[in-house]
Amino acid sequence: MEIILKKYTQSQIEKAKNIKAFVFDVDGVLTDGGIVYSNSGDETKVFNVKDGQIIKHLRNSGLIVGAITGRESALVERRCKELKLDFFYQGIKDKFAVYKDILSEYNLKDEQVAYIGDDIIDLKVIINAGLGIVPADGVEYVKAEADLITEKEGGRGVIREAADFILSAQDMLENIINQYKA
Repeated sequence: MEIILKKYTQSQIEKAKNIKAFVFDVDGVLTDGGIVYSNSGDETKVFNVKDGQIIKHLRNSGLIVGAITGRESALVERRCKELKLDFFYQGIKDKFAVYKDILSEYNLKDEQVAYIGDDIIDLKVIINAGLGIVPADGVEYVKAEADLITEKEGGRGVIREAADFILSAQDMLENIINQYKA
């Protein structure tokens, strides 16, 4: 869709055309990075429904979708199961090692993976992925290594923005939208 693609460079569009896997961090990407603890120790997080909606369409369009997160959280596990991700790794300290395992398991090359992360732990994956994406509020030196910086901040529709771009570059978004017009 031209309306979406007009704000991206030709290089970014060409990279997006090659994407077969859409992988992301959780805290700072799928959420705003905030963690609220109650007095009883319960954890609360906020997820953006628009991100969840587009994940379904990424999967239905044949893309592999998954998450790699450094923290462990029952709430995040629940959300990832609701989203029916192809894979979900939590409590990961070496995201690059897991990324390499994913490449091997799914027979992917770096240039076929879009990765969204916001902090230092994501840096090596962002540098190596075919399309390294960082939210607008990501760490500055991480943004400096990205192929794309979103307009949205973490937890505010970053996944949706990146997915709409990739689906547009691959000429799939318009068909998805038209399903809702009929």
